[in-house]
Amino acid sequence: MKRLRWPRWMPIDPYILLLLGTVGLAALLPARGTGADLASGASTGAIAFLFFLYGARLSTREAMDGVRHWRLHVTVLACTFVVFPLLGLASRGLVPVFLTDPLYQGLLFLSLVPSTVQSSIAFTSIARGNVPAAICAGSFSSLVGIVVTPLLAAALLGGSGGGFSADSVGEIVLQLLVPFVAGQLLRRWIGGFVARHKKVLGLVDRGSILLVVYTAFSEGMVRGIWHQVSPVRLAGLLAVQAVLLAVMLFLTWYGAKGLGFGRADRIAIQFAGSKKSLAAGLPMASVLFGAQASLAVLPLMLFHQMQLMVCAVIAKRRSRDPEAVASEEQTAPARTAVGAGGRLG
Repeated sequence: MKRLRWPRWMPIDPYILLLLGTVGLAALLPARGTGADLASGASTGAIAFLFFLYGARLSTREAMDGVRHWRLHVTVLACTFVVFPLLGLASRGLVPVFLTDPLYQGLLFLSLVPSTVQSSIAFTSIARGNVPAAICAGSFSSLVGIVVTPLLAAALLGGSGGGFSADSVGEIVLQLLVPFVAGQLLRRWIGGFVARHKKVLGLVDRGSILLVVYTAFSEGMVRGIWHQVSPVRLAGLLAVQAVLLAVMLFLTWYGAKGLGFGRADRIAIQFAGSKKSLAAGLPMASVLFGAQASLAVLPLMLFHQMQLMVCAVIAKRRSRDPEAVASEEQTAPARTAVGAGGRLG
């Protein structure tokens, strides 16, 4: 029997459907009491194990090789942790006309989250860009974000975030950074095993995010937080996020051109510098926002789907550029190495 595949013409990532289904489950059957404690503990353990596997998988040699293209990586980091947060701060002027204060806090937190890894690689590959640069740029952004994102959140959101303190930042370090470092230290002995079982890492990756979503939205249902969001506010949030994504796509593409980067590098910068990671943002939000986490992650979840749909269209158009077709033979080995079936996470 042939394996069923998701239709390529369908713009929605099937994993998004799982996320929406998890939200629906939390709405119908939210975790309460002991069940909520068990779900919270399970999600915390799953996220810690996930970052342990990330540390065991990442090759130190690959990371060092990527440092050679430092101008590109600095550009992506500047887009992710400087330009994005500035735009997030500017959106404060949209309260209360378009956004409520909790939705603004979630939007600002979204602007502080690191870039994606898998989808940046996949879209760069489809568009025939610099795939190795996208790999390193996404990886560096994720590593830097473990430390920079909670620090920026504490500085920009302060006490208004509902759970920001030195203790919450320390909790993120213990939950994300410490397991990652442990994985790096043990990589010599377990790295080969992890590399041979990539499907396990994928299952832990997706499963841990689903647990975090279920826990956060369950708490939101129990506390009645969702009564604070009206359809009009959701429409306003989507409009603001559409503008935010359009601005970042424009700045990363034409800004990279102004800095003298070639086409292949500009593609990597655009896809790595304009997107935000759901996998990195959700566990941080659950720690930093506490009871308000369900509203805080809503902008991130919506933006995640929006960026996948828009970037999929852009990547396909870039792949048909005359310059891309002419250079296909040079980029084919890199695309083959990465593969076009990567998860758009």
